[in-house]
Amino acid sequence: MTLETRRPPQHPLPLGPAAPDGPAGPARIGSPPIRLGLRANLAQFGLLVAVNALVGGMLGQERTVLPLLADRTFHLSAYTGALTYILAFGATKAVTNFFAGTLSDRYGRKPVLVAGWLIALPIPAMLAWGPSWGWIVAANVLLGVNQGLTWSTTVIMKIDLVGPARRGLAMGLNEAAGYLAVAVTATATGEIAAHWGLRPAPFLLGAAYVALGLGLAAAAVRETREHARAEAAAHPAGAGEPAALGTARIARTVSLGDRALSAASWAGLVNNLNDALAWGIFPLLYAAHGLDLGRIGILAALYPAVWGAGQMLTGWWSDHIGRKHLITVGMLLQAAALGLVAVGSTFPVWAAAQALLGAGTALVYPTLLAVIGDVAHPAWRARAVGVYRLWRDGGFAVGALVAGILADAYGLTTAIWAVAALTAAAGVTVAVRMYETHPQS
Repeated sequence: MTLETRRPPQHPLPLGPAAPDGPAGPARIGSPPIRLGLRANLAQFGLLVAVNALVGGMLGQERTVLPLLADRTFHLSAYTGALTYILAFGATKAVTNFFAGTLSDRYGRKPVLVAGWLIALPIPAMLAWGPSWGWIVAANVLLGVNQGLTWSTTVIMKIDLVGPARRGLAMGLNEAAGYLAVAVTATATGEIAAHWGLRPAPFLLGAAYVALGLGLAAAAVRETREHARAEAAAHPAGAGEPAALGTARIARTVSLGDRALSAASWAGLVNNLNDALAWGIFPLLYAAHGLDLGRIGILAALYPAVWGAGQMLTGWWSDHIGRKHLITVGMLLQAAALGLVAVGSTFPVWAAAQALLGAGTALVYPTLLAVIGDVAHPAWRARAVGVYRLWRDGGFAVGALVAGILADAYGLTTAIWAVAALTAAAGVTVAVRMYETHPQS
C-alpha cells in the first residue's frame, strides 16, 4: 500500500481505529491496492469537483431571484418573513450535515451522495411553479437536505482520496468549484429573469443540474471509504487508548472541547451568517437604491466568484504557511467588507465590497475544513466534518433570524453593522483560541 502523505500532527484526543470489517470493510485480497494522494486519484477527484460544481449550481439558482420573488411576486413586506426560506434551508442543511458524516461512515459515501441528488428532483419545479410562499419554503427544506448530503459527501470523499499532504489544496478546489458555480448560476439566472421573468425560466437551469448530478453520482462516482480506512490503518490507536470515539464525544470535542476545532466551528457559523446576509438582505438593499435586475445579479455573483476563484490559491497556501493566520485575517477582512456595504450607496462601492468579502471568505472557507481534517483522525473524521458543518451551516439559520429581526426593527444598514461586529469578534476568537494545526507549521 502506497501512501502519499506526511506525518500528521499529534492528535489532542485518543484516536479510534478503522471501522470493523463488514459489507464495505477493508479491501479484499486480490483487489487493487489503495493509494492516497491527489495524483494517484486524479480522475475520481476531478469527477467529484465537477459533481460539486453542480451542487453549487443548485444553490446559485436562488441567489438573485428568490429575494426579489419574495418581494415582487409574494409581496412579503417583513424581512423576517421574507427570509424564512434561508432559515428553512440553513436549519435543514445544518442537521443533515451532522447525519451525513455518520451515514457515510455506516453505509458508504456514494449511497449518501446519490440519495442527496434523488431528494433534489422536485426542487426546481417547486420553485418555478409553487403557488404560495409555503411551497418555496418547502423547496428550501429539500434543498437543505440535498446540499447537506451532497456537499458534505463530496468534501469527505476528497479528503479520503488525497490524504493529509494536500488537504488544503483539495478543499480549495472543492469549494472553488461549488462557489464558482454559485456565481455563474446567479449571473445566469439574473439575466434570464431580466428577459423572461422571475419564474419559471431561471429554475430550468436547476432541473438540468439535478439530472446531470444524479447521473454522474450513480454511474461514475466510486466509493472512497476504503481510502479513509487505509489512512486510519497507518495511524492506529496507541496502547491504552479507547477502541473508538462515540458520536456524542466527537460532537462535544468539535463544539467545545478542542481549542482549534471549536474555534473553527464558531468561525464557520459566523462566516455563513455573513453568507445569509449577502443572500437575503443585500439584493433588497441594492433594489431599494434603484439598481436593476442585471446589476443586482452581477453583485450577487461577484462575491461567490471571488470567493470561489480565490480558494484555488488559499487552500494550497494554507498547506504551506499554516491555517490559523489565514483564518484570522479572512474574518477581519469580511468584517471590513460588511462595513463598506453598510456605508456604500453606489454600484462601484458595493462591487468593491463584494470583492473584498469574497477575498476574506476565500481565506477562511477551505482552511477551516482543512483544520478539521488536520485534527480529526481518519476513523472519526467524517463525523467530525459533519459536526463542524452542523455549526457552520447553522449560520444560515442564525443569519436569517438575526438579519431579519434587526432589519425589521432598525433597518437594513443596522443589521449589516451588527453582523460586521460579530464577524470581527470571530476573527479575534480565532487569533486567541485556535492553535496551529498544520503538520509542518
